[in-house]
Amino acid sequence: MNRITIEDLFRNKREALQLELLTPDGDLGRTVESPTISSPGLVLAGFTDRFLTGRIQVLGETEVRYLQSLDGERLQSTLEAFLALEMPALFVTKHLDVPQLLVKMAGARRIPVFRTALKTGELYRRLHPYLEDKFAPSTTLHGSLADVYGVGLLFVGRSGIGKSECVLDLVERGHRLVADDVVVITRRGIDVLIGRGHELQLHHMEIRGIGIVDIRALFGIRAIRQQKRIEVVVELTEWEKAAEVERTGLDGKSTTILEVDLPVVSVPLNPGKNITVISEVVAMNHLLRYSGMDAAQTFNNRLLKRLAEQRELREYLSEDYE
Repeated sequence: MNRITIEDLFRNKREALQLELLTPDGDLGRTVESPTISSPGLVLAGFTDRFLTGRIQVLGETEVRYLQSLDGERLQSTLEAFLALEMPALFVTKHLDVPQLLVKMAGARRIPVFRTALKTGELYRRLHPYLEDKFAPSTTLHGSLADVYGVGLLFVGRSGIGKSECVLDLVERGHRLVADDVVVITRRGIDVLIGRGHELQLHHMEIRGIGIVDIRALFGIRAIRQQKRIEVVVELTEWEKAAEVERTGLDGKSTTILEVDLPVVSVPLNPGKNITVISEVVAMNHLLRYSGMDAAQTFNNRLLKRLAEQRELREYLSEDYE
């Protein structure tokens, strides 16, 4: 289970979120266990049955004004019940005046309290993507990722089959390298996979017979991308004469990465095959399908229509007795 500490969040997002720490003795080692940000809402009124621990709590203008409306004894009892719940940190938005009793009681429990000048909605907008990225499911795969006509093609296959050489040729033709050899993949949302290279490898590539080359140094900044959505998996395989190969494109294969289904195009390699041009066609064909044009299905429908017309003609002639 992914977790991040409040100290990491404070260090990385202090300026972006305009954070001011109101409790110097707060425990910054507390961990955030969920990317979801919550506002206490009815919890302040005493309904705690639906309170979820491990989430950052945000007090906006509504919550602060409610607390300011309470008298001393009721305010203390409300804060005692609220702060007794497990929470990693408390954020107050719009640079509101925070009740001193809240700061004092939170400090006694070592709960970090931050204040920001940002509005509540703006705080959510800036903080949520950061948490989503930190908590996103991830994995690593052996392969090469390239941006071809805006389509993320993930090349996979056995070691030495020519993935890097294919991507190098694509770069030379004006496309962009994202990652080679090790592709770090994270899932965003429900069905979006983002691929990038390892932080130490950056945009270096191993070309057998030459060694390690720096694509950015050789081809310039336009030849690389930091990350790209993976949309099609191109599987490079050995040519086998007896193997069944997809001829029409009607029975497409798919694979699952981090519970996301991706289309797979298997390309058997034999001498003389221009895998670079094929890769460009794969990308363009994907763009056509995305726009609603499926060449294989269109051809198949036209063929079925012609067969139906000929069958109707034969039936008509068979009933003509003149």
